[in-house]
Amino acid sequence: MSKLAPYLIHHVKLNEQDVAQILPPEAGNRHYYVFWWKNIPLGHLYIEEKGCTDFFKAMLDVIAPSLMAYANTKQQARQIAEAVKAKEYAYLLNLAEQILTPYTRIDIPQEVDISVVICTRNRSESLKHCLESLTKQICRPREIIIVDNAPTDDLTKLAAQSFNSVIYCKEVRPGLDIARNTGARLAKSTIIAYTDDDVSVDVLWCYRVWESFLKEKTDAMTGLVIASSLETESQQIFEKNWGFNKGYEDIHFNSDFIYKSSGVPRVWQIGAGANMAFRKKALEVVGYFDVRLDVGAAGCSGDSEIWFRMLANNMNIHYNPRAIVYHAHRKGLQELHKQLFNYMRGHSASVLIQHAQNKKIGYKKYLYLELMRYYLHLIRNGFPGYKFRYRTLWSEFKGINSGIRFYRKNKNKPSIVP
Repeated sequence: MSKLAPYLIHHVKLNEQDVAQILPPEAGNRHYYVFWWKNIPLGHLYIEEKGCTDFFKAMLDVIAPSLMAYANTKQQARQIAEAVKAKEYAYLLNLAEQILTPYTRIDIPQEVDISVVICTRNRSESLKHCLESLTKQICRPREIIIVDNAPTDDLTKLAAQSFNSVIYCKEVRPGLDIARNTGARLAKSTIIAYTDDDVSVDVLWCYRVWESFLKEKTDAMTGLVIASSLETESQQIFEKNWGFNKGYEDIHFNSDFIYKSSGVPRVWQIGAGANMAFRKKALEVVGYFDVRLDVGAAGCSGDSEIWFRMLANNMNIHYNPRAIVYHAHRKGLQELHKQLFNYMRGHSASVLIQHAQNKKIGYKKYLYLELMRYYLHLIRNGFPGYKFRYRTLWSEFKGINSGIRFYRKNKNKPSIVP
């Protein structure tokens, strides 16, 4: 079995380079490009070993939709379309300057009323990298809270204490959502932002999180998650099929997403728990995270389930692509199998919990009919080699069945632990 070559990751600042100076990738290597205008991400592009016949056209095709979304007038949108069609690279970048200036020339406060909560367990080295990125914030959070979840040693405590102004809390009860709820109750700020210990945050992350809540109607937000490495097959499988990157355009979710979707509302597509934030009062209203969906219990999906409850309660969620974190995907296939088992265990349990909350939406039909049809399709398509995307199918399917059994056994247990 041949080993997949890594992707070389390039972050291209279009505002800093003349178009002629942006070198097309050489054939023979695999490349992953993320295109930026100053601190605004606009799109990404995969280039395989054979190279790209028209790199600049491919670049324009991935950044144009984002520029269209940022455009203020129909005239600007028309100019973008014309520039792409005519391959007028320089003109398109001039348009980007006009359109994106309001998002880049910003008055950044020194500190904002945000409590950053990081829930962690026995990953002190990863935690250090995350905390180091938080110390580099241009706009500081009011406080940083480390919730050390059922640790087996003191390394996390020592790591937290090596950083000034970090609040350390030991939560002896195992479970990510128990830890999330503990952090929320400890937080003194009106905004609670969550990130993970395997993440590094962009220097403007706190500001961009706070930016989402400048609109009074925003009750929660999620942000863009970019892969920090695509070296191994496991990382590539995850990013291409399970990745947290939800795109480069603002999305606003309200109750229509629950009650007026053409199909089952896929709340799990709203964003990632590694980059999310809430008004504290909104968390209090909906009753915090459902602890039945913890790793070690159902598996995960506490984030998507709480988004369902928020939207069902007429709250609003903003996906802000300018709030950026970088996630370190699992490097090994064995780790990926375990991760996806837990994902699908939590997923199946969470959709049954959501079905119990509102039987009219159709989550039960989705789980037992639509999802099963999807996996039957994957099993047929992957036969006989079951390579790349298909390598983890059995772990995923076992996770689904495990989650169903878990829900049936625990559906009457309390969802919140004091």
